[in-house]
Amino acid sequence: MPLKGRVVVNETYCKGCEVCVAACPQKVLGLAYDHITAKGYHPATLIADGCTGCGICSVVCPEAAITVYREKSGESRESEGGR
Repeated sequence: MPLKGRVVVNETYCKGCEVCVAACPQKVLGLAYDHITAKGYHPATLIADGCTGCGICSVVCPEAAITVYREKSGESRESEGGR
């Protein structure tokens, strides 16, 4: 089962610099061109399915505007043979 993630962008801090967009290995981040923040920027947003929750976007964001959540898999360590 592939990992699934969710990205939350704090629009108060996001300046639409696209560093996260360029760094995303899954190419699922982009700018929301249909939305402008109170400061006049197009914020980053998920534009496609496929986020794995790797967190690279969060690490490279110069404004610390991105929080990444990763879904827990349905299997526990015990069901994998106790490793």
